Amino acid sequence: MATSRQAAGSRGDGDKYSVLLPTFNERENLPLIVWLLVKFFGESGYDYEIIVIDDGSPDGTLQVAEQLQGIYGEDKILLRPRAKKLGLGTAYIHGIKHATGNYIFIMDADLSHHPKFIPEFIEKQKEGDYDLVSGTRYQGDGGVYGWDLRRKLISRGANFVSQVLLRPGASDLTGSFRLYKRAVLEGLIECCVSKGYVFQMEMIVRARQLHYSIGEVPISFVDRVYGESKLGGNEIVSFLKGLLTLFATT
Repeated sequence: MATSRQAAGSRGDGDKYSVLLPTFNERENLPLIVWLLVKFFGESGYDYEIIVIDDGSPDGTLQVAEQLQGIYGEDKILLRPRAKKLGLGTAYIHGIKHATGNYIFIMDADLSHHPKFIPEFIEKQKEGDYDLVSGTRYQGDGGVYGWDLRRKLISRGANFVSQVLLRPGASDLTGSFRLYKRAVLEGLIECCVSKGYVFQMEMIVRARQLHYSIGEVPISFVDRVYGESKLGGNEIVSFLKGLLTLFATT
């Protein structure tokens, strides 16, 4: 690990990556995702911190996070809990306030997004000096694993309709594994008004409007290992309403 860090230092980039992990009932998944993040950041030699934003999980997620902080150190694991669920966008705002990195990763804590792709995100960003890099399930070697046919059809259909209506300049609008320049993420969050699954889509649409450059990295999306999916009928209806609102206002 020391060798990797020395190699990173020899590049002279001085960059630091803050990973925002909003959580709600992820006590089984959190130790695994944190271990993987530490592993791949350590092997690649990039400076990093992991910010856990727990929204009052009743399953003891925060207590697990406290144990992880004791293992990996307060400089690597930052705990910034909130009393209750207040939405994904506000979780990012809350996390950014405490982040010290000049680049911000956002990703799910349920192991759907594998940290092994993080070095590819960083390399892609540096390659084109992109304002944001988005993981895509629909280009190159990207794909989805562990979903039934219904879930795949919903995802594909939502992405296709979004592409037709919004023409965003990115192949995967609803994904939530992304790397942002800090200032870009701060600016986009200020512009966005959507909640739930539409929030990620609006972030890409607003990025296009503001002429930010977008790079893409093919990723393998795997259905959550532990816990239940948070996608239900209400989320689908909210997505459709949000899509129509974006179509009318962008």
